[in-house]
Amino acid sequence: MKSAVETLNPTRVRLTVEVPFEELKDSLDAAYKKINQQVTVKGFRKGKIPARVIDQRFGRGAVLEEAVNDALPKFYTEAVNEAELSPLGQPEVDITELKDGETLNFTAEVDIRPALEIPDYSGIEVEVDAVEVSDDDVEKSVEQLRERFASTSPVERAAEDGDVVTIDLEAKVDGEVLEDGIANGVSYTIGSGELLDGIDDAVKGLEAGGEATFTSELKGGSAAGREAEVTVKVTQVAARELPALDDDFAQLASEFDTLDELKADSRKRLANMKQFDQATQAQERVLEKLLELVEVPVPEKLLEDEINTRKHNLEHHQLGQMGLTLDKYLEIQGKTAEEFETETRDAAVKGIKTQFVLDELVKKEQLNVNQEELTEHLMRRAASSGMSPDQFAQAVVEGGQVPLLVGEVARGKALAVVVEAATVKDTNGEIVDLDDEEETETAVETVEAAEASETSEENAEG
Repeated sequence: MKSAVETLNPTRVRLTVEVPFEELKDSLDAAYKKINQQVTVKGFRKGKIPARVIDQRFGRGAVLEEAVNDALPKFYTEAVNEAELSPLGQPEVDITELKDGETLNFTAEVDIRPALEIPDYSGIEVEVDAVEVSDDDVEKSVEQLRERFASTSPVERAAEDGDVVTIDLEAKVDGEVLEDGIANGVSYTIGSGELLDGIDDAVKGLEAGGEATFTSELKGGSAAGREAEVTVKVTQVAARELPALDDDFAQLASEFDTLDELKADSRKRLANMKQFDQATQAQERVLEKLLELVEVPVPEKLLEDEINTRKHNLEHHQLGQMGLTLDKYLEIQGKTAEEFETETRDAAVKGIKTQFVLDELVKKEQLNVNQEELTEHLMRRAASSGMSPDQFAQAVVEGGQVPLLVGEVARGKALAVVVEAATVKDTNGEIVDLDDEEETETAVETVEAAEASETSEENAEG
C-alpha cells in the first residue's frame, strides 16, 4: 500500500491511498465466506459454494463491494498511522479507481488536530481577589445559621414580611382550573421569593381565612410560561422567632461551647471558601492568558457539531427539566437569539481551543495520570452526578468513557503546571502561592467549565 497526504488547510487533509490488489486477498476471502453463509444454491451445501459459482450467480461486483467495505477501514487506519495524523471525526471516503485483479485507489478527507506551537508561558501574570473576611461576612454567616434554627408559632393577626403562612392555591388559565393547578397546605415564608411572582403582595395583610386573587406567570407544570389567575387562601399565619445570639445558641447549632468559638469557626470556613474561589479565579484567568498566547485554528465541522451539542443539551435537558422553552429562557435572560448564537459559538470555540492547547501541553510536559488521581476524579464526578461511585464507575466503563476522564485529569494537571509557572497577585499586590493539591483539583474543574459540554472533541476522534 502507498499513501500520500495533501494539506487542504491547517485542520483538514486529503489522503490518497493506492492498494495493490493482492492486499485485498483476506477481505475477498472474508467476503466469499460471508456470502456463503447468507445464500443458498441448489446442489451445494450451505457454506460450501465455490467462489466461481458465487461470481456466476450473484456477480463478482457484489463480492468486490463486500471486500472493499471490509478493507477500507484497515487501509485508512494504516495511512493515518503512517502519516502520524490525529484525525477528528469520520473521513469522507471516495473510491477513485477499482480494477478487478489490479488495484484499489481511494481518497479520504478528514479533519485533524492542528499542529500547535506552545510558547514560553512563564511570563503570564494575573490578578485575583484578595482573601479578606470582614466582620460583616461573619455576622451574615452566623445570621444565616440562626435563621435555620428559627421557630414558628401561630398568631392571630394579619400576615407580615417574614411570617410563615399556610396557604391553599388554585390556578386558572382562560377561566379553566388546571388539572395540576390546585395545591393545599403549602407552607410559604413571605418575602422568600420561592413561589409565584405577586404572591407576597397578595397574602400580606391577610389573616387566617383571608383570600385574594392575583395574576402571575406559571413557572412550571402543564401551563408553564402562561399567565394564570391565581386564588390564594390563607389558613394560618405564624410568626418566626429567632433564637438569641448567645452561648446557648452556639451549643444548639454547633459543636462549640461559646458564641465566640462559633464565630471564629465561621471566619475560618469563610476564609477557606474564599481561598478556593481565589484558586478557581487564578485558574480561569491563567487559562484565558494561555489561550491568547497560542494560535489555534478550529475545524469548522467540529465547531458546528459542538455548537449543536450545546444547544441540544440546553434545550432538551437543562431547560426541559425546568419546563422552559428556549424562547422563554432568552426572554428571562434578556438576550436576543443573535446574542445567544454568538455566546454559544464563542463558548464552543473556547472549549475546543482549551482541549487542543492543554492536550498539547500534556504531551510537551509528558504528564501522566495515575490510578489514585483518576479515582479521586471519578469520586468527585460521581458526587456531582448524584450517583454512587460504583454506579458511576460502571456507567463510565460500559460507555467506554474512561479515556475521557483520563483526559480531563491530564488537562487539569497541564493547566496546574502553567499556573505554577505564572505570577499570581491579589488586589493588594501580594503574591498568591496556591497549594499544589488544591491547584490540581481546581484546575480540573476549571477545564471542565471551559469545555462545558456533555461531549468532547475526543468523542469525534476515530
